[in-house]
Amino acid sequence: MSGEVGSEAGIVIIGAGQGGFQAAASLREAGFTGPLTLIGDEPGLPYQRPPLSKAYMKGEAGPEQIELRPAAFYADHAITLVEGRAVAIEREARRVRMADGSVHPYAHLILATGARNRPLPVPGKDLAGVYYLRTRADADALKERLPGGRRVVVIGAGFIGLEFAAVARALGHEVVVLEAASRPMARALSPDMSAFFAAEHRNWGVDLRCGAGVVGLVGEAGHVTGVEATDGIVYPADFVLVGIGVTPNVELAAEAGLEVANGIVVDAHLATADPAISALGDAVAYPSVHAGMMARLESVQNAVDQARSIAARLTGKVGPAGEALAYVAVPWFWSDQADLKLQMVGIAGPTDLAVLRGDPASRRFSVFRFHERRLTAIESVNRPADHMLGRRLLAGTPRLTPEEAADEGFDLKSLLTK
Repeated sequence: MSGEVGSEAGIVIIGAGQGGFQAAASLREAGFTGPLTLIGDEPGLPYQRPPLSKAYMKGEAGPEQIELRPAAFYADHAITLVEGRAVAIEREARRVRMADGSVHPYAHLILATGARNRPLPVPGKDLAGVYYLRTRADADALKERLPGGRRVVVIGAGFIGLEFAAVARALGHEVVVLEAASRPMARALSPDMSAFFAAEHRNWGVDLRCGAGVVGLVGEAGHVTGVEATDGIVYPADFVLVGIGVTPNVELAAEAGLEVANGIVVDAHLATADPAISALGDAVAYPSVHAGMMARLESVQNAVDQARSIAARLTGKVGPAGEALAYVAVPWFWSDQADLKLQMVGIAGPTDLAVLRGDPASRRFSVFRFHERRLTAIESVNRPADHMLGRRLLAGTPRLTPEEAADEGFDLKSLLTK
């Protein structure tokens, strides 16, 4: 069953981030001609989030440069933009109720509710000078602060924390990064790649402290002045950036009676148990053929590809036997830190074998990950060819062996012709 929505019916999308925008754009590209409403709770046009911690923060891209499309696009494609907060999904009546009391009827609803920053659960967390980075408003507040204070403490050595640390250090700030785990980006990277980035940040002058959790924030006159860590040290701070992960926005779905388990639960076609509701992006737990389990991924690629998959299903695209097409896109991610471009493809488990290809000293190398001799993921630094090839390998049945991956003389491209 395709789940196709007729052109006379309306589709409402809650969430105007990259996934929500892509769902609307893809529906029009696929030929959907019915009413199409995109609801977002941030002011202005939908925009890209990844540049906020990099190009936007450095002033290399302004508000218009990060907008996904200009205003004319929405008018030309008959996409109704609604600014406001959805507070309830009335499933029996098939309508969305807004905070201002207005309602939006739907024939099909797409949830692209995304995620929000996980708050720091320690005393002093509400002091002035403590920032998060998720929205354009967050980025604007941080940009205003950057020319001032010279001592910056970043809490969390994930992608956002390290991207911001690289920017702040390049601008001449004294930067301390506190990470409770034993290594940076531990949830996403192999130990070898983590060690490389730790060394690079320290070479740039970042004081990276791993194994240092946060006990509390201290301040004077209501403004943060330092961060007390589990190592017993109080690190002076003119301002603090907190980057300790995100929480999926599942409350709206849960209150509507939809299943939630580390995300809004969907099937292989990104449909909830309610045939009139689909979901995508950071807020969604889906059966991943690459992870071999239910997974919730926080990436632009995942949100965009899931949006395209839902649009295809709702406009009647099916497989050769008339079956609905499952979501099987290969997940990939990236992070720009100073002059280093980190690219990742696939999903590796914590115990997967790590095979080095290339010399880290050259600042151009990859780490290939294997589970029981099967390729599961590739992490690359300044080596885009390995990343692109990995995306093609993992989309099929990868035949690469650990020995071939370690051999620089082995032509990886030869695997694509077999």
